[in-house]
Order: sequence, then C-alpha cells, then structure tokens
Amino acid sequence: MQEFIDENEETADEDLYEHHRFEIAKGQQALRIDKFLMNSIENTTRSKIQKAADSGNIFVNDVAVKSNYKVKPDDVIRVMLEHPPYEHLLKGENIPIDIVYEDDQVIVVNKPAGMVVHPGHGNYSGTLVNALAYHFDNLPMNSSERPGLVHRIDKDTSGLLVVAKTEEAMLHLTKQFAAKTSEREYFAIVWGNIEEDEGTIEGNIDRHPINRMQMHVYPEGEQGKPAITHFKVLERFGYVTVVSCQLETGRTHQIRVHMKYIGHTLFNDERYGGDKILKGTTFTKYKQFIDNCFKTLPRQALHARTLGFEHPTTGEFLRFTSEIPEEITSCIEKWRNYSKAVQYDDEN
Repeated sequence: MQEFIDENEETADEDLYEHHRFEIAKGQQALRIDKFLMNSIENTTRSKIQKAADSGNIFVNDVAVKSNYKVKPDDVIRVMLEHPPYEHLLKGENIPIDIVYEDDQVIVVNKPAGMVVHPGHGNYSGTLVNALAYHFDNLPMNSSERPGLVHRIDKDTSGLLVVAKTEEAMLHLTKQFAAKTSEREYFAIVWGNIEEDEGTIEGNIDRHPINRMQMHVYPEGEQGKPAITHFKVLERFGYVTVVSCQLETGRTHQIRVHMKYIGHTLFNDERYGGDKILKGTTFTKYKQFIDNCFKTLPRQALHARTLGFEHPTTGEFLRFTSEIPEEITSCIEKWRNYSKAVQYDDEN
C-alpha cells in the first residue's frame, strides 16, 4: 500500500520542478506506472502521463522511466516538469466572498458548493484562496504554503471555514484543531434508514488501495490516521435519513467515507457511489423521483453548518451557524412529501 505525499515542493533538478511525489509502501503489487499515476493524480489523463514519460519527466529513484515501468515497493516516484506547480503561482482574483464574521485576527467564510478551497492539480484559479489573496494582504502561510487556511472542506460541500489573518491566529487555531477543541457540525442526507438515534463511527482513514481518488476505512488500524465521527438522526424518510455529524477529528472526506463504511453513503455523492439509487423500489416513478432529487441537489448532500473555536487573542469561544442551502432544504421537502404520500398509499 503506497503513501501519497501531497507536498508539491518546488525543487530544481536540471531545471525541473517537482509536481508530484509518491513513496511506494511494501504491500504494493506490480502495476504499470501510467496506471498508478492515473489512479493517484486527480484531473489528469493517460495521454498526459504517457507524454510526460516520453519527455523524460517521470522519475523513479531519480532515474527517468517510460510509461510501461512497473512500480514496486520502496520506489520513490517523482513527476518533474519545466515550470513550477501552478498552485505556487498564486494570483489574487476578484471573486466575492460571503464573510460571516471578521476582526483583526480571523475571518469566518461561508463557502458555496462548487468552489475549491485552494489551488491544486486541475484547479489553478477560481478558488477560495485566490479570492482571499485578492481581498486581503499579508495572510500568514500554513505548513502547505496556503495563505490563511486553517482547515478546508471539499469542493462540493458548502459551509463554514475559519481563516487566520495573523501568524498568532494561525498557530492558535491550528493547535485547537489538533487538540480537538474546535466544534465542527455538519448537516447531511444519507442513503438508507439509520435505526439508531445516534452513534459514533471509529476507523482509521487512508487512501483507497485501488482507487486513489477515494479514501478508505481501515478498521483494524493497520494504516491511516485515527478518525472519529459522532452522528445524530434528525429525520427519517425510509429510504434516506437526515443526520447531524460532529467531527472529533478532521480527515480528508471523513464524513463521506465513514458514512459509506456503515452502509449509509451520502445522497448524490458521486465519488463514493451515492449518485446511484442505493435504496428504494424498482418502480419507474421512484426512479423519476430520485432523478428529480438529483437535479434539485446536484452534489453531495453535505453542509458545514456549525463552527466553533476559541478566539486567538480574547479567549472567547465563538460559535457560528450557517443556514442550510436551498438546494438541500428543497431536496428534503421532496422526500418529506414523498414519504407522506407512500405512507398514505400503504394505509389505503
């Protein structure tokens, strides 16, 4: 099983810059390097990878290799190109930001679904960081050289983020998130009927062994980082359930992968299979109903609703709440009406 190192460090090597780096762990089976990179790099194509290999831009253990090279345990793969990574060429862009709160230390932002938080492979502009760079000067850099960011939420998740305006705030907030003293509550719709009123999901999270675009739960703790999600049921509609999820840890895709792990994939979560009809009937009318729900809510049903933290200088605990977006509330209303109609039909 290989470990993905998301460094994107700029290193001059015969005038080449490092764009991606992967260290292959001991459990990796032999696999062509072009296939491996296809599974590991988002928003790329097989032809781009083969072109990079033909140009001598893919290195294994500091030796250029062709696209048919078979990766093996302990290999160090580096993709080196002639230009610096685009995310290092950060440009401010005049993009509106929904600011919920601001003082001289912090900014609380309500991010819309569809906006990427920071530049990365395939997303070099239009991100929240591009907007922050335009609207604010001298934001402190985090450990990944991303201005102001203390944490992040996925592109197609909406909701609240806190941004640090000073080095002191960055350090203070980062420690809070690491110590699990911040408060992060998410609102979600998941497939299936969760019978328990509340519960806790525990299981280490790391990259999926085959599909590197997904995360995966390793319940025995054999790899990955510990992850804990607490959930409460808010409303049941038979084939889907509305839940509140409280994060104790903050791993990549944590709620999405944890809910899938317990058999309740997020509604319309394409990456984890929630864009298929996972529960319900085979009737044509039901399929039409689900299609209408997907059109109403064309992304995963996940919203970062509540964010709480101790202010870096005053020590006051601040808590912010964001309204549930209309596309989610409209989808819930559709389910509410559908479940009432089905119940009425059953009773008659």
